[in-house]
This record gives sequence, C-alpha cells and structure tokens, in this order.
Amino acid sequence: MGSCVKMVTCMVVLLFAPVAFAGHDYAEALTKSILFFEAQRSGYLPENQRITWRANSGLQDGKANGIDLVGGYYDAGDNVKFGLPMAFTVTMMAWSIIEYGKQMASSGELGHAMDAVKWGTDYFIKSHPEPYVLYGEVGDGNTDHLCWQRPEDMTTSRQAYRIDTTHPGSELAAETAAAMASASIVFHQSNPSYSNELLEHAKQLFDFADKYRGKYDSSIAVVQKYYMSISGYDDELLWAAAWLYQATNDRYYLNYLANNGDAFGGTSWSVAEFGWDVKYAGAQVLAAKFLLQGNAGEHVAVLEKYQQMAESFMCACIGKSRQSVQRTPGGLLYRQSWNNLQFVTSSSFLLTVYADYLASVGKAAQCDSGPAQPTELFNFAKSQVDYILGDNPRATSYMVGYGNTYPQQVHHRGSSIVSIKVDPSFVSCSGGYSTWFGRNSGDPNLLDGAIVGGPGAYDDFADHRDNYEQTEPTTYNNAPLFGVLARLNAGSSGLSQLLPALVPAPTTPIRKENPAATPKPSSSPVNRAPSLINISQNATTSWNYRGKTYYRYSVIVANNSPKIVKNLHIGISKLYGPLWGLTKYRYGYVFPAWIQSLPGGKSLEFVYIHAASPADIWVSGYKLV
Repeated sequence: MGSCVKMVTCMVVLLFAPVAFAGHDYAEALTKSILFFEAQRSGYLPENQRITWRANSGLQDGKANGIDLVGGYYDAGDNVKFGLPMAFTVTMMAWSIIEYGKQMASSGELGHAMDAVKWGTDYFIKSHPEPYVLYGEVGDGNTDHLCWQRPEDMTTSRQAYRIDTTHPGSELAAETAAAMASASIVFHQSNPSYSNELLEHAKQLFDFADKYRGKYDSSIAVVQKYYMSISGYDDELLWAAAWLYQATNDRYYLNYLANNGDAFGGTSWSVAEFGWDVKYAGAQVLAAKFLLQGNAGEHVAVLEKYQQMAESFMCACIGKSRQSVQRTPGGLLYRQSWNNLQFVTSSSFLLTVYADYLASVGKAAQCDSGPAQPTELFNFAKSQVDYILGDNPRATSYMVGYGNTYPQQVHHRGSSIVSIKVDPSFVSCSGGYSTWFGRNSGDPNLLDGAIVGGPGAYDDFADHRDNYEQTEPTTYNNAPLFGVLARLNAGSSGLSQLLPALVPAPTTPIRKENPAATPKPSSSPVNRAPSLINISQNATTSWNYRGKTYYRYSVIVANNSPKIVKNLHIGISKLYGPLWGLTKYRYGYVFPAWIQSLPGGKSLEFVYIHAASPADIWVSGYKLV
C-alpha cells in the first residue's frame, strides 16, 4: 500500500496498556462467528465445507435470465440472495481482516475468514457481467416467505433482478464497489491477480453508481418490503469512494470524498447508526483514518469535519453525548426491537478500530462531556461483545452454540428442518410450516456461530421460532463481530493501526474453486463548535386525570445555521404518550408531511403529552444545503 505515512513512524509502537481479558473464550467465539457463513452458502459446496448438514442449493440461479448466478450467501433465515446486505457483509468481513488479519492468523482463522470473503466476491464477479449491469437479487421475499423449506428443496421463484443504465441503483452498485475494493486489499499479497480483478470491478461499479444515479429499490421493487434504502445513496457513494481511495491511493477518490462531503451529508450528517442501509459513520471513520495517517493532502479542513462526525458517533455510543444512544437496563446499546444486535456488532467494530487509530497517534475523542480516551472506547466495545456472549441479565449467549445457554429455536429454515443428508424426503412449502416451523422443540441442526436478533429494550428475549425479530440471524450481524473478536482474542498486533494494511498469507489453504471497567469521564473542557440545531422544551400546561398528572410539552427545534436543513431526523426516548407535529419514520421521527425543510434562522414546534418528566430528545441526523 506504499511507504509509511507522514504522521506515523515505521516502527513497532506501544498502543494503550493491555487489558486483561477474562471470562470468555474469544478464540472459540471467533471460530464460530466465521463458521456461521458456511451455513449461509448458496451454490456448490466445497470439499472443505465444515457445516456438514448443508448440501448444494440454488444450482439453477440465473438460468432463467441467461446468466450463471450460482453461489453467494443467503442473507438470514430465508433462501433469498439480497445484493445490498450481502455486499455490506463482505465489506465488513474484508475490513475486519484488513485491521485484524494478523490477529486472525495467530489463531489459525485467517484462511477461513479470507475464504468467507472470496465466497462473496466470486459471486459478485458473476453478478457484474458488464460495466453498467449488476444483478442485485435472486429470488424474492414475497414468495419465499410463503414457504418453509430447506435451501436444498427450494421450489420458490429464482427470478433474478438487475440494475442497468435505464434502471439505476446507486446504493447497490456503490456498496458492491466498496466490497470489491476492500476485498482487493485483503488479497493484494496472497493473490495479486485476483486482487486486480476485484479492483477493476470496483472502479467500474463506482463509475456506474455515480454516473447513473437512482435508488436501487425503485429499479428492483420486490426488495422494498425487505431492504428498502431509507438513507438514499449519498452515503454509499462516499463510503465506496473512501474504500477505493484506500485500495488505490488514487487522489480522484479522495477528492470525490472531500468535494462531496457537504452536499452528500458526510460532514454534516451525525447519526448514531451504522449498518447495511446507513453508511455515514463508516465513511466518516475511514476519512478520519486518512486524516490521522497524514493522507488528507489539501483536504485537511474537510476531513476534520468528517472526523468530528465520526467522534459524534463514538460519543453517542459510550454515553458522552447530548444525543447518546439508548441502552437496556443491562447495558446493551438499543435502537429497535427487530434485530437490534446488528447495530451492536457494527457499533462495536467502529469503536474498536477508532480506538486503535487514536491510540496510534496518542489522541482522544472529543465528546460533549469531556475527552474519551481510546481505552474507554475499546472497553465499551468489549462490554457489548461480552453482553452478546452471555454477560447479561438472562445469562444467555446470543451466539448460537457458544456457552451453556443459547437460542434453541432459531428462525432459520435450514437449521430448523432435518438435514437432507439425514432424511432426503422432499419438504414442501406448507409441509415445512406444519411439520417443522411450528415444532416446539430445539432445531435439529446447530447453526453454529449465528448471532440472532437479540433481546428487547428491557433485556427480554423469547426463544421461539416464530419470534423472528429476536431469533433470526443475519450475515451482517456476524460480519463486523469477527474483527472485534480477533482483536479481543489476540490483543494489539504491536504495530500502529495506521500503517498501510498488509494482510499476511494464511496458514490454512484458501478455497481456489467452487466444487475491564470504563474510566470515569474527564472534567477537562472540550472545544467544540456550537450546535447548529438546537432543541428546547418546556411544559406548557398540566391536568389531573384518574389520579395521574399529565403534562403537555412544547418542543422547539431551531436551525441556528445560515443554511437550509433537510432530512432532519429526531431521536426520542422515554416517551409514554401521543406526539403531534412530527412523522414516525423507522427508528425515530422526521419532518411532518407539510414541511420539507427548515430554513436558516427558522424553527418548528411539535408537542407531546404524557404523565412523566420530559422525554429525552436529540437530533440524530440532518443535511445542510
């Protein structure tokens, strides 16, 4: 990746003081977290397949469209291949290896991790037969969800859906570009020809995403009920540009990242969420990495804005922000009832890598309530992983197969139906539901390493197969986690995390073909820019009804900047009554239908009523135009 960066000396450096890791077998958890991906494989399984209850499946994928689309991953407990979450999964697996490949190698897991990435990128190469054509889905959720069948028995539609110049899909093309670019770094040392092939696909896909802009779920409408893009494609374009800059060192991509930071929200969108849909925090962390490496060039001022947004994310996660993320009583980050652990694992990864970046240059994150040292970020990430592995009020591991108590009735077709190798009798759509789905007993096949959706807002969890919000696993739950587990297991590599990434050759062969306590907050002052969006609230009236005192609260959201605010997202917790003047949208609230933007110097009002003290209200994101 080039010579040593300007701000980092080419030598072994000490990072922060080692933390004593006790109580969990992170090596076992790492092995299992990677193993899960073998259960999600579609296509012809290789000879070294370790999940032996699975067999070949989806062997006709793409045939009806005149293309070979055999391979790839099923996203969750169903049998659909959704391109956007699959690409994000591969990007996060690759990032995990780029940062912590040395630690994976020391535990013998690097080959398996690289194999998991290659299973995805082999499929993406097939899915991208022309520069401006990309297949983004095989199968559809509507017909798939009517059936409960093993992948090996599928009778549902295997129609393939694509984007092209007349049916664009910038989120899908850009995320796949990010996956290919990051994977090219993974294979740069061990398989340079394959790395170059991936990089060419990544460049073409980025050009496609940028030149022919449009929402992918408008072109592939069948995805809308399952993976609709709420954040749009601006974040994916920034994210892909950042990965292409890291993979190529081509200033074109750095210029793109810097020049579009304002317009696309990278330097103004502060949102405490990172996942398959919203990529801002990931792009901001990568931009901060370039800055800390001394690779910002003439864009120092812009990348400093990116870094401030990245640190806003960190501070919100660890509870040192005016807009801190809600937590369960047991201490788990909590965003939503459906598959909350996807946000926990992705946030833990960003906290871990950013802690290592800061430690490499001896800096701290700047939060509203004081500086946060790298150890504070890292220890909090560790606490989240430990919660997942069983350090929680239920003493339940949310990784299947790890620990003494873990989910037994996983919402997953393959694991819940007897293996085709044990009983080859055909399982029909309705037969699967009547015989296997409603069966009140544990799964016949162990879905080793799967991270399920996880507990609710009060650490509650119901281990039932029909409780898909909590018991369904996904590939993008696991992908960010195995990087953190490698770091927890092996500790620091002893090298600055800002040195150019050189992934070592694995000691196990890669498949070639398909046959501690958180420190107390510091009281030191923090110099931060004044808030551009201000929220104030007060109780305007109260009354008694059936022994309770109810309050009407008026909330004013003021735009203190000279620019227009668009895409305003408001987060609210501890709200126990009705609200008027905002529209509920996904994980929070947005402008009501009659307001499209908030001009500079203007404000809006909304009200709510409940019998409690004021709710917690914060700005979780916005764009300035």
